[in-house]
Amino acid sequence: MECRVLSIQSHVVRGYVGNKSASFPLQVLGFEVDSINSVQFSNHTGYSHWKGQVLTADELHVLYEGIKLNNVHHYDYVLTGYTRDTSFLEMVVDIVQELKRANPNLVYVCDPVLGDHGSMYVPQNLHPVYKNKVVPVADIITPNQFEAELLTGKNISTEKDAVEVMDLLHAMGPDTVVITSSDLPSRLGDRFLVSLGSQRTVLPDGSRSTQRVRIEVPKVDAVFVGTGDLFAAMLLAWTHHYPNDLKMACEKTFSVMHHVIQRTISYAHELAGPGRRPSPPQLELRMVQSKADIEDPAIVMEATVIS
Repeated sequence: MECRVLSIQSHVVRGYVGNKSASFPLQVLGFEVDSINSVQFSNHTGYSHWKGQVLTADELHVLYEGIKLNNVHHYDYVLTGYTRDTSFLEMVVDIVQELKRANPNLVYVCDPVLGDHGSMYVPQNLHPVYKNKVVPVADIITPNQFEAELLTGKNISTEKDAVEVMDLLHAMGPDTVVITSSDLPSRLGDRFLVSLGSQRTVLPDGSRSTQRVRIEVPKVDAVFVGTGDLFAAMLLAWTHHYPNDLKMACEKTFSVMHHVIQRTISYAHELAGPGRRPSPPQLELRMVQSKADIEDPAIVMEATVIS
């Protein structure tokens, strides 16, 4: 059956971030993707220069009204990422709630972008909006450790803490939580970082079951942009194909990430030349070149089920 995603994210003319990172991989995997561009920039803001326009909450509402007037607002998924504006975020919540009334089975996948490594890179006033309005209507969320701690008010220093934080996030609304990166020590050494996931499912008898997984991810010495957007899109896709198997969905998702990042870093070093750090244009994700890996990733990341 046809599966349709409404993706409300940023757009860049050159490169891969936001909708540019999410749409192509989802389409390759058979999803219809309707994109609303929250910004339209020449390129991502890691370059020396960028130009462009920002969509306001009112303009978002106008676009949504157009879709609604034509009665083509039936969606299976909503996907959102980076936002800097509280009124825009609140409008997204209104749209998600209305779409869920039209289709109670709609799944909202949210990357709650707040910051990383102990500091926020969005305005402080977005924090309560995510915590009190966005996360409660989300079904799948992909915070990093800092964002998970911020949303729950609890620090993570052990795997047990991480499980408790994921349980707190479940209690706020989402049935699937993946902490995309953490500072927990990896069993494979300091060249790896630890990601954790938790999925709550309701069994036929009405009881609840929770599957939790841990993944050791190789670190890469480069700054990529658009990887979080790709990750959320791939988690959407693979949880759709494996709705009750978070282990498999995570293995597929993290394996896609690994293939795309390795291809990108190899190409970037080739362009930069020996001993030189690649520039932002050279580090744009090799998305089109990774089509085969997106469609059918060789599993190179194994998830461990934890209790």
